[in-house]
Amino acid sequence: MHGIEKEGLRVDIQNHIAQTPHAATLGSTLTHPSITTDYSEALLEFITPKLNSLQDSLEYLTDLHAYTLRNIGDERIWPASMPARLQGEESIPIADYGSSNIGTMKHVYRQGLAVRYGRTMQAIAGIHFNFSLPDEFWQHYQVMLGDEGSLQDFKSAQYFCLVRNFQRYSWLLHYLFGASPVLDSSFVEGREHQLTQFLPDTLGLEYATSLRMSDLGYQNSAQQQLQVSYCSLNDYVETLGKAVRQVYPPYQEIGLQKNGQWIQLNANILQLENEYYSDIRPKRVTNSGEKPIAALTSRGVEYIEVRILDINPYLPQGIDLSQGCFLDAFLLHCLLANCPRQVTTTCVEPRTNLSNTIRRGRDPRLRLIEDGITKPFAEVADRLLGNIATTAELLDSAYQCSAYSDAVAAQATKLQDASSTPSGKIMQSVHDGVEFVDLVSNLAEQHKAYFLQHKQQHISDDEMRHLAEQSLDEQRFLERSDEMDFAAFIDAYNSSR
Repeated sequence: MHGIEKEGLRVDIQNHIAQTPHAATLGSTLTHPSITTDYSEALLEFITPKLNSLQDSLEYLTDLHAYTLRNIGDERIWPASMPARLQGEESIPIADYGSSNIGTMKHVYRQGLAVRYGRTMQAIAGIHFNFSLPDEFWQHYQVMLGDEGSLQDFKSAQYFCLVRNFQRYSWLLHYLFGASPVLDSSFVEGREHQLTQFLPDTLGLEYATSLRMSDLGYQNSAQQQLQVSYCSLNDYVETLGKAVRQVYPPYQEIGLQKNGQWIQLNANILQLENEYYSDIRPKRVTNSGEKPIAALTSRGVEYIEVRILDINPYLPQGIDLSQGCFLDAFLLHCLLANCPRQVTTTCVEPRTNLSNTIRRGRDPRLRLIEDGITKPFAEVADRLLGNIATTAELLDSAYQCSAYSDAVAAQATKLQDASSTPSGKIMQSVHDGVEFVDLVSNLAEQHKAYFLQHKQQHISDDEMRHLAEQSLDEQRFLERSDEMDFAAFIDAYNSSR
């Protein structure tokens, strides 16, 4: 099963972040199941339902893009992870979810992100790839491994095995699919950095793959202190839960309110579990009012969420079927391969390989650490890709196709030619004298024309309009139903931890 969550900034014709509110014709960002916003009012987030066909997921994602673009006038959806031209932090409007307690809480949570990390970081966009396997698989796999415990506990343990191997091997995904080697100079205006100036308004690193995932993006000193364990579900819940409960003095000094307005939900290291910027998350669909940790504790891991994927600006949807098939084979390999009982997120070898690939993945001199030994990048990558190819062959056999082996073969060409990676293509354009913003703006125009000609495949315009109206009704119902003021609501929420 798959689900795709894809973010994208609305931008105006000057390539600035749109200052307009979320269009009412798109529905309520609080209650709409498929079209919402992430951090900013301008940062759209499209969410496909859980589907067992990658092709269906991508077609549904196309429908969401097309309907949205028909309802936002001259604005476009920025098809890159690093943002368009910024005009200071105040040019990034924080998302509004209405006046209900839960809507206000979502807004205040984002205010807290602003005071903790700044708004600029929150303007970065990405793609989340949700992946799960059916109980029929788990039942057979449990018998194969001779496990006699509960199916729920077995599934959770195996998903954590997948996660630990993902942390060992995710550097490969950054090399193959990283698409943010440069950024607009406005992103680092007034900040110290070690980037190279390639053009008057374009900065980056020559061999970088994903500056989005570097210390310029989703990094934070408070979170760097965290040692979240992925040894087991219990260890994960305990260590992450501690961060949600532990007061952080610098946040305590900020306070919860300023000039009578709420600016963060609490003074803990994490306001909510979702504030933890992990590369991959074990997840479980929550019930109304249920916290993610509580859902995991009571019902185990249901699926995993891959969070490191850059938006490929050359693809209208930011991702395509070949990449999705490769991710399936990659994740299945991570599940089936032997995995270490990796202790915490601070393990040196995987973090070093990841950091080096993010900053200089296309450098022909790059070396990785494998089992404590430094080896050439190409040698380690070739071996890993060969193992993934074996898994792809199993998938091809199961589905009577060649899509998975074809997807692995397509990635193999990138190991031979780094310039064929998304980051390599972007750098070539920059070396040809094209500014980052101009490159992405032109692609945004092309993609908009593509989507405006698209005919809905999975969900019609009438159905989309009905969903929008229904979501607005649901938001109004929530706003009428609150029985306590916001302060009491937050006290009850925080105390329930």
